[in-house]
Amino acid sequence: MNHPHEHQPLVDGTGSFDDALDWITTADRVLIGAGAGLSAAAGYDYGDRERFAQLFPALHRAGFTARYELIGYPLPPRLQWGFWAVHVDDIRLGDQPDPVYEDLRQIVGDRDHFVMSSNVDALFTRNGFDTDRVYTPQGDYALSQCLTPCTREVWDARPILRRALEGYDPETGATSEAAVPSCPNCGGPVTLNVFAGTWYINDHFQPQLAGLNNWLANATADGATTAIIEIGAGFNTPGVIRWPIDRITAHLPSARLIRINTDHPGVPAAVASRAASLTDGAADVLRRVATTERTPT
Repeated sequence: MNHPHEHQPLVDGTGSFDDALDWITTADRVLIGAGAGLSAAAGYDYGDRERFAQLFPALHRAGFTARYELIGYPLPPRLQWGFWAVHVDDIRLGDQPDPVYEDLRQIVGDRDHFVMSSNVDALFTRNGFDTDRVYTPQGDYALSQCLTPCTREVWDARPILRRALEGYDPETGATSEAAVPSCPNCGGPVTLNVFAGTWYINDHFQPQLAGLNNWLANATADGATTAIIEIGAGFNTPGVIRWPIDRITAHLPSARLIRINTDHPGVPAAVASRAASLTDGAADVLRRVATTERTPT
């Protein structure tokens, strides 16, 4: 059910950057809401045409220009797994730390916190955040599942992706026929465990959802204050992060919302007096906060 303010005009929050810095510095607890804009700020931009042309020359020749065009697009299996192998290897399977996420982890420090993210690249847990405190309802590129699905199980996708990458031909954009996986239970098609249809399995993310709900239920205990830092959550899928963050802010009188968004910084009027709309790039804002903010002791 939609909340009424989701259809009301948005306004800029009245808080300045200095206000936001103070709210983050003095908060007892921190809630992070992350959308695609945060990963884009870290260099994983689904709209990056130059990077797409470099990674996917065959698809580029076929008329595609950016990764977002392929999300949910029904490619033939060999092309599909060729795309996924290269895409996921680039965006999910690396182990190098990322400065943007490292800054965010530094900002949180040792305070009580939780993360909710629409991203499926695991950049939070790859940069020091505890898996039990990161809720990712859209899935994880490193997991796979039956497309039917014939079972509620999910599996490690790395072996599948490794075989697809080994069989990948950049000239055709396809992997080998032998590298196209099938379900070990029913023999049917396999897909990555990311939300793209009613077949999506999210059972294994329910413990984190329960943890987030418990965390929110205790948000005002002992007069605690909460800084809600939302980064790069727009209107492609607002029901995943943006609207829930608006609702959480509205229901927590002690919360302050810091919305970092170059294109859509507005907030519901009802919370504008305790919100800041920051339109600078996420990487720059987080760097400024990380190098200025001092976590309370």
